[in-house]
Amino acid sequence: MRSLVLALALALPTALLTAPPAQAAAADPILPKPVQSGIGLEVEEYAQFPKSEPTPPPTDPRLMRHARINALDELPDGSGRLAVPDLNGKLYLVKDGKPQPYLDVGATFAPAFFSGRGLGQGFGYAAFHPDFKQNGIFYTVHTELASKSGKQPDLTPQKPDAEYQGIITEWTAKDPAADTFDGTRRELLRIGFNGQIHGIQQIGFNPTARPGSADHGKLYAAVGDGGIGYKNTDPQNLALPHGKILRIDPRGSDSSNGKYGVPADNPFTQKPGALGEIFAYGMRDPHRFSWDTGGQHRMFLGHIGQHAVESVYEVRAGDNLGWSEREGPFVYDKAPADPCDTYKPLPADDEKYGYTYPVAAYDHDPPPGWDCKSDIGRAISGGFVYRGDKAPELRGKYLFGDLVDGRVFYTESDEMDRDAAPEKMAQIHQLMLYDKASGKRVTAQDLAGDKRVDLRFGKDAAGELFLIAKANGKVWRVTGTREFAGCETGGTTVTDVMGAGNWAPVTPAKWQFPGDEAILAEAGAERPGPRRPYEYAVLTAGPRFGAMTWRGQVRLDTPVDVSNRDVVVIFGYRSDTEFYYAHLSQDNTILPHNGIFKVNNADRERIDHQWTGYHGADPAIDDAEWHDVAVKHCAATGEIGVYVDGAKDPLMTATDTTFGSGRVGFGSFDNVGRLRGLSVTGEPATS
Repeated sequence: MRSLVLALALALPTALLTAPPAQAAAADPILPKPVQSGIGLEVEEYAQFPKSEPTPPPTDPRLMRHARINALDELPDGSGRLAVPDLNGKLYLVKDGKPQPYLDVGATFAPAFFSGRGLGQGFGYAAFHPDFKQNGIFYTVHTELASKSGKQPDLTPQKPDAEYQGIITEWTAKDPAADTFDGTRRELLRIGFNGQIHGIQQIGFNPTARPGSADHGKLYAAVGDGGIGYKNTDPQNLALPHGKILRIDPRGSDSSNGKYGVPADNPFTQKPGALGEIFAYGMRDPHRFSWDTGGQHRMFLGHIGQHAVESVYEVRAGDNLGWSEREGPFVYDKAPADPCDTYKPLPADDEKYGYTYPVAAYDHDPPPGWDCKSDIGRAISGGFVYRGDKAPELRGKYLFGDLVDGRVFYTESDEMDRDAAPEKMAQIHQLMLYDKASGKRVTAQDLAGDKRVDLRFGKDAAGELFLIAKANGKVWRVTGTREFAGCETGGTTVTDVMGAGNWAPVTPAKWQFPGDEAILAEAGAERPGPRRPYEYAVLTAGPRFGAMTWRGQVRLDTPVDVSNRDVVVIFGYRSDTEFYYAHLSQDNTILPHNGIFKVNNADRERIDHQWTGYHGADPAIDDAEWHDVAVKHCAATGEIGVYVDGAKDPLMTATDTTFGSGRVGFGSFDNVGRLRGLSVTGEPATS
């Protein structure tokens, strides 16, 4: 168990340690932002599901989806069939991309079945017993309205006014190979919830547990806190199932209701007053769990946070994730003097509490002035450690995403260390997406046709991944990976060009060329015409390049206390009003700074993918040291990548095909700086 000490406070942004103004957003970032990966997932559409409607008709537009498909898993029988539940009631089996209704859970439990309120209510999940091929047994979880069910929840004491109930049901198919269900069912467990969100989010079996092992056939259930607020104490109460991961033996009978067994090796079976079913606790909304089928077979959980932190945990028996005393690697202050000052550094004696902290986490990254009591719309969707064969570049990476905006992330599983200090949490990388059919870069929002994607992940028996969107009821299969700006730029290399005769500055008097450097010694001034860099020098030696890689070392000579200091790398240069440039700055908070831009006979236009509307990529250069910079331009595809200090991942990316060739250069707007060790390698332009 790792502990977080007071020294962490020294590593946190200063803004986090002081109260922001009332109604302002929480300090940003309170966690490192995901970095852009140079890897893209290549995806192809696999299945389209029929449109479905919630019961009763919803009033929340977030429930008005094409089909609320919620998960994808392959049946453990070698048939290749994929099970996909729709929250609105039906379980589909999919073979060769064709969904077929297998079981109508909603109709079976009507009129008590309820899917018209709460983002996770309805028929949420199906889990097939690892011996399904022989015994035909599988399990489902669905929601009922308590007033219509006429039944009382299990695992008392529970609040008597619980309006909703989450039910785990066991089904036994007469013929496990049949494509529609015919068989029997029995209720296993019923849990009451006062709120309409954060119910039973997932059920599942450990796929790494072999027959005869202690974990084989044990059913895990991720049970939320009921969504009744951050002052809810249920997740820390071991007498209640809420805010827990439960582990039961569905084929046993020694539970309090006599319908399942309580494994003797569960961590709290001998603790007076505690539910023996509890495997781990202290959770708000445990969204998705999975086991790494390689490595050490670790269990990972994507945990949805309150208003700022989305986390990935490695979960072990007996863990306490801390909610609502902790959220992510912070103290969660439930009664702050300022309502926006909620996330606090951990105390020096934190180890004594025994909390488990994330192995990776990201924050909600709100825009300036965001009301801290409002939800910006971020929520983690847990995924899987990739162990398939189609995308070897992903092997050993834990893939997950944000279910709202559809961003897809990964972390290296060998960097996800639960015993590491919080500043050593695994780096999160944001993956690109490519549509296999068109070859074009897309976003999940493009694929889903909606800004709210409702993204989920699925996996088949071979470990290959799928992306799922409720927005349009589609599933995409990951078919491989693609390297961004992966074109070849060999052919001709131009180097040793620091002499003055190789350059054409806008204002020669402002430049110095001592032989080994190109020095912009005097700040430029704005010139007539479109808004563009004020002062730069174009390299006239060598040819104009199409696809090319620019490499050099740059330094900003303007004092570091000047916030908007910058230098620019010019490429694709055709004329003084036609070129691209990469703006390298220590400020990333305004549109003109720290990005990739195009000047096309008009004011410069920002074209990089990193601009959010209120910040761009992390500052490229924030000191007075030399930095290695590389700019790669793939003329045929228009892909542009900017890399700093040898990083494998690009700091900035853009896609634009306006200028397929041109010269390169170096300069600034109104600052001073220098370049050395320049080399340009690429394909000479033919036109």
